[in-house]
Amino acid sequence: MTYILLALGVLLVLAVAIYNGLIRLKNKCNEAFSDIDTQLKRRYDLIPNLVETVKGYASHEAKTLENVTEARTKAMQAKGLKEKEAAENMISTALKTIFALAENYPDLKANQNFLDLQKTLTEIEEHIQLSRRYYNATVRDFNTKIEVFPNNLIAGPMGFKQREFFMAAEEEKSNVKVDFKEGSNPPPQTPQMPQMPQTPQAPQTSPKE
Repeated sequence: MTYILLALGVLLVLAVAIYNGLIRLKNKCNEAFSDIDTQLKRRYDLIPNLVETVKGYASHEAKTLENVTEARTKAMQAKGLKEKEAAENMISTALKTIFALAENYPDLKANQNFLDLQKTLTEIEEHIQLSRRYYNATVRDFNTKIEVFPNNLIAGPMGFKQREFFMAAEEEKSNVKVDFKEGSNPPPQTPQMPQMPQTPQAPQTSPKE
């Protein structure tokens, strides 16, 4: 009887330890996603000012500016991780379009407010990517934790479920960053392979008559 009680006590301690470990990882995932959300809100707050600044120099680019505003609205109203993920990728694409069209407006490129906004946005994008990587790493650890034995015996009955990763589309993984410096170096040319010298042919001798 004593051994049975001892064994039950050990199992109880193990179950509590597993449960507490899962709770800690779950909270860590929530905190990591909260960091992403904070950076995304910073970007939401920046976009209206950016749109107004660009509108002052390129008002006829209404469609491009409308796309950015629409993407921001969808992202703020997104429900669920997949929908939010798609909306955020749409914002990144729209912002890249804005900075690309700015190349056609020298006065806009030279505007200090626009340059400050572009710099701040680049920093925010970098923070978003770092936060997203940290969140995905935490989710990976959590998902692994609830799959392995004996954790899976506790995780399932206790309602722990695998979490989704917050992924970026392949074309959106690069930072929203445009270099406005004059005289920037052109992209390096692909070097051409030097031609190999031709082997000289031996002179032909005329047959003796």
